[in-house]
Amino acid sequence: MVSIKDIAKKAGVSISTVSYALNGSNKVTDETSSKILAIAKELNYVPNAAARTLKKRESKILGVFLTDFSGDVYGDLLSGMKTVCNAQGYDLIVCSGKQSHRMLPERMIDGAVILDHTFASEELLQYADRGHKIVVLDRELHHPNINQVLLDNKAGATLAMEHLIEQGHTKIYVVTGPEGSFDSAQRMKAVRQVTEREANVEWIEIVGDFEKSGGEQAAELIIQEYTRPAAVFCLNDEMAIGLCNRLAESELQIGRDIDVIGFDNIELSKYVQPRLVTIDYSKRKWGSLAAEQLIKIIAGEPVDHERIYVTLVEGGSVCRQVPQDISLPMNGWLALDARG
Repeated sequence: MVSIKDIAKKAGVSISTVSYALNGSNKVTDETSSKILAIAKELNYVPNAAARTLKKRESKILGVFLTDFSGDVYGDLLSGMKTVCNAQGYDLIVCSGKQSHRMLPERMIDGAVILDHTFASEELLQYADRGHKIVVLDRELHHPNINQVLLDNKAGATLAMEHLIEQGHTKIYVVTGPEGSFDSAQRMKAVRQVTEREANVEWIEIVGDFEKSGGEQAAELIIQEYTRPAAVFCLNDEMAIGLCNRLAESELQIGRDIDVIGFDNIELSKYVQPRLVTIDYSKRKWGSLAAEQLIKIIAGEPVDHERIYVTLVEGGSVCRQVPQDISLPMNGWLALDARG
């Protein structure tokens, strides 16, 4: 790679003179500057971004770290981030995988938004101790250089469970997310809290994966043991849609035999028939707020932790149940595994 030393040698000037010329400084004459720029072009000189970042202590680039890129939530989330970043003079890069973690300690980026469980909390705290600025969307961490912008998972799961119970359901399947998911863990806490207050509700945990396939596998288990009307709370819409697709191939009817509710209100949920009941929140606002908070802490401005609020979107996938004279276990629950 061509360096400014090579340009200086060919131009017969000092390295500092080349640096001034490349940065448009008026400390060199127009004639000298033109000569240096022509040589730089001739040699195909490309500025070393890493070296420049170390010198200026900024890259004007923010990184967002995701566990993966699948799922419909990420599109609006990233769009919200990008809008704020561009308005504030920052660029945004999206990262995934263990190797990308080094971009933060190596200061290739000015700060990071984390929605990636492959980052250990201890790792993030170590980076924060070194002065790196971080916004977390998937965990609770307390550090002056870390801000939390969290989805109100507990409120959403509470809305979902209470809606099913209000419709007369006393048997509820809950299809979870993958192990290690903060969102799934928080939603399950709310499920347990609600059912602890409802002595006549039986709930059955089915281990899922936040993928359509997880919903399909959960549906297989439900079909096999079906004896009476029940409800299913899938902890995200992807699984709810997979479950609905499989139920549509069976004799069981959604909204009559099996009621279904999801979480996220992704675009596809609007087109499920009957319309999927789900928990809604603004993904775009979540992303834009995360970017705003990160830029503020980079600038040294005070920030408070934020929470993204949720609402229930009603639809035909949940209907009021007619009471039946069936004895139920008292506050019972059973764990199944939809992953095979």
